[in-house]
Amino acid sequence: MPPRRSTTRGFKRTATLLNDQIRRAGESRGFAVSRLLTHWAEVVGQDIAAIARPVNVGYGRGGFGATLTVLTTGPQAPMLEMQKEQLRAKVNAVYGYNAISRVRITQTAPTGFAEGQASFEHKPKPAKPEIAPEIAAEASKAAGDVHDTDLRSALERLGRNVLSKQKR
Repeated sequence: MPPRRSTTRGFKRTATLLNDQIRRAGESRGFAVSRLLTHWAEVVGQDIAAIARPVNVGYGRGGFGATLTVLTTGPQAPMLEMQKEQLRAKVNAVYGYNAISRVRITQTAPTGFAEGQASFEHKPKPAKPEIAPEIAAEASKAAGDVHDTDLRSALERLGRNVLSKQKR
């Protein structure tokens, strides 16, 4: 069997080119396993990834295990506090052993307030359900006698909302 030829024709994937830079940047911030940074949503789940992100892994003097510092926003901190043990277990599953012994939650980055301005990707809002054509026709018929166009369109919207709630 002849040797298999490469299909990339001398090109490399971007991920393979950036692996060393990502690893070095991660290790400088305390992340021995860069997968924790690059696949945070897969590691901890979409719910936690939407409200938090990893900031630092710190190793204490002579202590066992490391401390994972997680950045979150103010209103989400109590919710994340209740999920610390599950978060620690999920992160340790990535490392393959009990590497993280403590999870610390912060609302600012350890380097200061400038980095701590967190913006996390939020879940998209569900699309509004389509209104049946007969409901829209009934709402426009009910508001048809009104001469002011702004008032008529507002009454039509109100009618569609009321009638669609009754049909459910």
